Amino acid sequence: MRVLPVGDRALLVELVDGDEAGALHAELLRRRAAGTLQPVREIVPAARTVLLDGLDDPGHWAEELAGWDVPPLRARLDDAIEVPVRYDGPDLADVAALWQVTRAQVVEIHAATEFRVAFCGFAPGFGYLTGLPQQYAVPRRATPRTAVPAGSLGLAGPYTGIYPRSSPGGWQLIGSTALELWDPAREPAALLSPGTRVRFVPEGR
Repeated sequence: MRVLPVGDRALLVELVDGDEAGALHAELLRRRAAGTLQPVREIVPAARTVLLDGLDDPGHWAEELAGWDVPPLRARLDDAIEVPVRYDGPDLADVAALWQVTRAQVVEIHAATEFRVAFCGFAPGFGYLTGLPQQYAVPRRATPRTAVPAGSLGLAGPYTGIYPRSSPGGWQLIGSTALELWDPAREPAALLSPGTRVRFVPEGR
C-alpha cells in the first residue's frame, strides 16, 4: 500500500486493486467495532483507495498502517439485499451482443451473480457493485444519455449500478427497479453501503 497525506488531518491509502481496498476497508471497520482503532471521523472506500479523515495524528496513522497484516476480503455473512428487476433496458440487446449471448442469457448470468457493493459515489445512494467475471465488463456508451430514469440498472466496465435518481449517464442500461435506493426519511438513507451483498431477482420469477 501507499499512504499519502491529504490536508492536515487525512490520509489516502492507495492499494493495488479493488479487492485490496475492500479488504482494508473491512479491516478498518472490524477494528473500529472492536474498539482497537484510533479515533477517525470517516472511512471512505473507492475503486482502489481508502480515505481516512478526521485524524488527530496522521503521521502515526501512516506508520501504523504500514505494519498492518490485512487479511483477504471475505464475504459478509449477513443476508443479501434482493432487488427486483424488470430486465427490459434499452441496451440489453447491445450487452447481449458484447457478451456474445442471447438477451435471455444476459438475464440468467446477471441474476445468478451475487454482487458486493465495493464503494459508493456519483450520486447519493449510488453503489458500484462488483461480482461479474472480467469477461462481462462492458464499455460505457459512446454518447451518454442526457437523462437516465431513476431506478435504471446499468453496466459499465466491471461494475453494476442502479441510478437512485434521474440524471445524465453513459452506462449500458439492462433493466429497472422500483426499489428506493435513497430516502432521506429512512435511517440509513442509502439502501446500499460498502460491503453490502446484493442479488437481482427478475420480476415474474
